[in-house]
Amino acid sequence: MQNTLLLVDGSSYLYRAFHALPDLRSPDGHPTGAMHGMVNMLRRLRQDYPAAYIACVFDAKGKTFRDDMYPEYKATRAAMPDDLRVQVEPIHEAVRYMGWPILMVDGVEADDVIGTLSVQASKLGMNTIVSTGDKDLAQLVNDKVTLINTMTNEKLDEAGVLAKFGVPPNRIVDYLTLIGDSVDNIPGVSKCGPKTALKWLAAHDSLDKVMENAHSITGAVGENLRQALAWLPRGRELITVKCDCDLSAHMVSISETLVAQQENREALRDFFQRYGFKTLLRELTTHMDSATGPAAMYNSPEGNLFSSADDIPIVRGEYDTVVTQEQLDAWLARIDAAELTSVDTETTSLDPMTAQLVGISLAIEAGKGAYIPVAHRYAGVPAQLPRELVLEKMKAWLEDPAKPKVGQNLKYDSHILANHGVTLRGVVHDTLLQSYVFESHKPHDMDSMAMRHLGYRTIPFTEVCGKGAGQICFDQVDLARATEYAGEDSDITLRLHHAMKGHVLGDARLEYIYNTIELPTSVVLQKIERNGVLVDAALLEAQSHQLGARIMELEQKAYELAGGPFNLGSPKQIGEIFFGKLQLPVIKKTPSGAPSTDEEVLQKLAEDFPLPKILLEYRSMSKLKSTYTDKLPRMVNRETGRVHTNYAQAVAVTGRLSSNDPNLQNIPIRTAEGRRIREAFIAGPGNVIVSADYSQIELRIMAHISGDEAMLRAFSEGEDIHRATAAEIFGVPPAQVDSEQRRYAKVINFGLIYGMSAFGLAANLGVERAAAQSYIDKYFLRFAGVRQYMEDTRLQAKARGYVETVFGRRLWLPEINSPNGPRRQGAERAAINAPMQGTAADLIKLAMIAVQDWLEQTGMATRMIMQVHDELVLEVPESELGLVKETLPALMAGVASLKVPLLAEVGIGKNWDEAH
Repeated sequence: MQNTLLLVDGSSYLYRAFHALPDLRSPDGHPTGAMHGMVNMLRRLRQDYPAAYIACVFDAKGKTFRDDMYPEYKATRAAMPDDLRVQVEPIHEAVRYMGWPILMVDGVEADDVIGTLSVQASKLGMNTIVSTGDKDLAQLVNDKVTLINTMTNEKLDEAGVLAKFGVPPNRIVDYLTLIGDSVDNIPGVSKCGPKTALKWLAAHDSLDKVMENAHSITGAVGENLRQALAWLPRGRELITVKCDCDLSAHMVSISETLVAQQENREALRDFFQRYGFKTLLRELTTHMDSATGPAAMYNSPEGNLFSSADDIPIVRGEYDTVVTQEQLDAWLARIDAAELTSVDTETTSLDPMTAQLVGISLAIEAGKGAYIPVAHRYAGVPAQLPRELVLEKMKAWLEDPAKPKVGQNLKYDSHILANHGVTLRGVVHDTLLQSYVFESHKPHDMDSMAMRHLGYRTIPFTEVCGKGAGQICFDQVDLARATEYAGEDSDITLRLHHAMKGHVLGDARLEYIYNTIELPTSVVLQKIERNGVLVDAALLEAQSHQLGARIMELEQKAYELAGGPFNLGSPKQIGEIFFGKLQLPVIKKTPSGAPSTDEEVLQKLAEDFPLPKILLEYRSMSKLKSTYTDKLPRMVNRETGRVHTNYAQAVAVTGRLSSNDPNLQNIPIRTAEGRRIREAFIAGPGNVIVSADYSQIELRIMAHISGDEAMLRAFSEGEDIHRATAAEIFGVPPAQVDSEQRRYAKVINFGLIYGMSAFGLAANLGVERAAAQSYIDKYFLRFAGVRQYMEDTRLQAKARGYVETVFGRRLWLPEINSPNGPRRQGAERAAINAPMQGTAADLIKLAMIAVQDWLEQTGMATRMIMQVHDELVLEVPESELGLVKETLPALMAGVASLKVPLLAEVGIGKNWDEAH
């Protein structure tokens, strides 16, 4: 790219890297989080955008012309954190060693230097790429200037700016002037948000025309516009990037001083060693090639904890496009004889229940693979083998449990093949789950893992199919490009498996989690997802009407209490009414200093004032309507008549499953309206819903892990644990514990395992802090084993960086040794609770596996249809109800042997609410 100038907004990325990454430290305690972020980002930029001319631009110290123009400019910004300030000079040092010229110009900002250089480059006929996270620079975009954001993978050309902001680049300044910039403390027109600004600019074309026609704009916001007319020219001047800075004093010449330089490897080696960049130091020593520049590696900020790039040769693969029967037969022979085959599908969509197969890719050795297109359709597409023929020939191999297969998230591919009548068997490895088992705190998508473990940059899907409104379906991709992309998927999956397998299979506890829990769970989840759950659409529609009527009532009540109409969804308007008009007390403030109106604040204010209480109910009703009663009927699958959720297995660090499209795990049950939604989840004719829920599972796990004698005794003797706790704390016999004391004990039991402080407990119980502390002291006096567990766990977590479940799942805690107090304390609370949450997650997965095995072995018609928290939900024929009711709790209680008995309680009903 000899005709390209690459500019980095260093000042923007300094802060973003600092706040985005964990609190990393060098061996001598020097903060390095922002340094890691900047170094990795700049190295990736050199790889992804190889430009002939480059520069990293930082703000110079001291005031700029904007401070002289407007003394309040950026006055609300907090001072640079000390931990970031001490990283600035080392960052400058590293940037220079990496071959980047650094620019800092007195009296102007980095934005202005970038704007000036982009104009100069355009005059020279060059293209400019600006890497930034600052929205203000969108005003620079034109046919020769493009913005990229490496932290969000966003790319903004002229069309991109219009799509994102609603105005073209040449109107960005007008748009920002109207709405203002709170980050830089530049006021706009009061109460003029993006929608209003876009409406005005659409009607009048420019800020000047909006100002000229201010007299014709009605309403309160029109009056605000007229009051701001004197200010707006000054605001526009502050927001406009200066593109004619005098850079002569800095001897800046694009063609001479901004030439991309080679890295100074000796200096970088010393730098990486000094600040403890172990992975980068290793890479620099073993993988740098002076002829090619930086190796294609982008490491996570914590480095690669589990494997070395030395393990796998990094080469671009060669992939066959299989379009004849002879080629297909040859590949079938290869995979039939292979010890392990990587398999992947390309499809028409991401919806696993409706997507159709477009092609299959295979790999049996690193760098070699094949793509079998079966349904590409575009003008001039070459002849392909029919999908039916390919599946007919491959079915025996795909369904053979003795033919070992590996893939990335094969649960999805299993759905796709099932859509075509094929049952995938023989899955012995899944790289998504391998990654999840030993580094649950990191991303598990193939692109991230390939960078992390192989130093390999995969072809992004958007490079093949585009993005946004212009994105094409994979069946429209050219066969040659499709082969390159799909073949790489299977190839890299196989390489990743080989890179990671030793670290999972070489540890007995991790191997148990992987082979005994996660892999079988994936198979069970696929079956639950395909079973789906029947919903009563008519009942949901009726509930929607009821909720709509209630929402309108609440709106009117809110207007009456506020003294007039307002937007109940606008935090700004709510804040003005609460703290301006009604003079309600300020509970807490946002990071920008404004009074907060978040859920916590509303809950507190609702104790004493009616309007916050109305708003809470309004929010609750609106969410129920939009998320469930309106949406669920539209998500019913036309073929099955059921709703099919997707269970994400590799998301929560604790091992918990998450449900999405639709989310069945967050249906609220504390309100009558929320519980009524569960009434719409029904059994089919001749069936009932059975719900089996582990009872007080996390407290039982606490008793097992801590070994506390009082807790063990209470559970072993079948006592009510909350009554037993109340008896210990209040010093009365269990029979004399009243309902209020039991309620207190329940809050304490659950609160302490979640790390609740005396302050939090006081708020939950509605008592003084001293009283709450007294309860905690009594609790730990009576349950000394729990206190000891907490202390031991904190120490173990600090020493190892992780805690474990009963079964050996590792729960990583990157902030456990952070010098930042709140972060460290949060990690300590997580360290105490994570083993219980994680063990509960392991138990419910083992239960799912046991129940599914039993159903299949007995040939029963009963089906699991949902998993929610510690609960399994089944649809059971009435003829099988007696056996299920008897066997299900025993199966769930028998999946593990703890120091206390596991207890599963069963409910039965025609719908989920009745059964729960």
